[in-house]
Amino acid sequence: QVQLVESGGGLVQAGGSLRLSCAASGRTFSSYAMGWFRQGPGREREFVASINRSGSGTYYADSVEGRFTISRDNAKNTSRLQMNSLKPDEAAVYYCTAGWIVSRAQNQYDFWGQGSQVTVSS
Repeated sequence: QVQLVESGGGLVQAGGSLRLSCAASGRTFSSYAMGWFRQGPGREREFVASINRSGSGTYYADSVEGRFTISRDNAKNTSRLQMNSLKPDEAAVYYCTAGWIVSRAQNQYDFWGQGSQVTVSS
């Protein structure tokens, strides 16, 4: 079992940046691939980014490639999502996830945080 707690959400102007953090507790953090998903108002939850156990492999949704960066620090049991050049339609609740394999699919992740609200003003 692993518990995930996101932080760092908030209000930002379009074009601005935010960094989300995900603190993990429980079993060995480095055993899990980590992912970030988001769900905007009236939308289905969608994949944003993922990172493998060692941090050597990262994967992004096409819509965020080049603007968002996922990272992890296995010594600190933390995953981060740096978001730059944010757009108004990227306002959403952002979720941190952990699973046994790195994937773009929600059903491959076993543990989810409570979510962090990101609001982007135009």
